[in-house]
Amino acid sequence: MRDIVLVIDIISAVALIALILLQQGKGADIGAAFGSGASQTLFGARGSANFLTRTTAILGTVFFLSNLGLAWLYAHQTVPTSVTRSVVIEQPVKTETPAPPPEVPVAPTTPEVPK
Repeated sequence: MRDIVLVIDIISAVALIALILLQQGKGADIGAAFGSGASQTLFGARGSANFLTRTTAILGTVFFLSNLGLAWLYAHQTVPTSVTRSVVIEQPVKTETPAPPPEVPVAPTTPEVPK
């Protein structure tokens, strides 16, 4: 289930990027919008939405819902997916004690004086 939602999320993200790049921006009219009485182009009514705008809105909704679904699926999973957690869980606990280091003879610190 998680993989299907992830594929839907990736496809909708790529399609959303492509549709946004295909649309003509309204920022080109911003210079004429202020002070020339043509402010309807920037802040006014939108008019009827065309095919690209409607498709972008639908894909944005699909992208948003698939991200919410992925967040819910990953938050409610029971199997650890972290590499460090799986290594810690799968590794057996070592029960043997390490061997003590070999004793090294220690040289006397004061020289012995012959009698």
